[in-house]
Amino acid sequence: MQAQQPFQVPAPSSPPVPPPRSRGPLVTSLLIGLLVGGAGVGVAWALTGGTSDTDSGAGSDARGACDALAGLDESKLLPQAEVREQEREQALYRFAGAFDLATAAAAGDSSYEPLAEAITRAHNRHRQVFEVDTEVKKELAKARRICADL
Repeated sequence: MQAQQPFQVPAPSSPPVPPPRSRGPLVTSLLIGLLVGGAGVGVAWALTGGTSDTDSGAGSDARGACDALAGLDESKLLPQAEVREQEREQALYRFAGAFDLATAAAAGDSSYEPLAEAITRAHNRHRQVFEVDTEVKKELAKARRICADL
């Protein structure tokens, strides 16, 4: 007779590992995407004529201040004016934007200090009296003359 063998639990087997996939198509797709994206940015940059020096610096800040000032209708700053609240708010933001950009321009280039000073005086006066009086109008006109010469 044969001796009985004790029952043994089979050892757990690990799940089958799939064969490694080639990463070539993924890498190729990524490279093509980068090239197409880079080309798109290059085309957009060429069409807009943008360079890093034309979009930054004191001159750009001064032009921004003048643009904000050009879009400012000071009659909308008057509390008794018949304007929507949104129009008044937009005018206040434009005024503050012109102030901030002119100050930034003067900080970067002292030749813009007269512009910053005129807008600052107008802005401060408006904050004191909450209206557009003759002093505010005078300083805004001065700032606009400076802008015309830029």
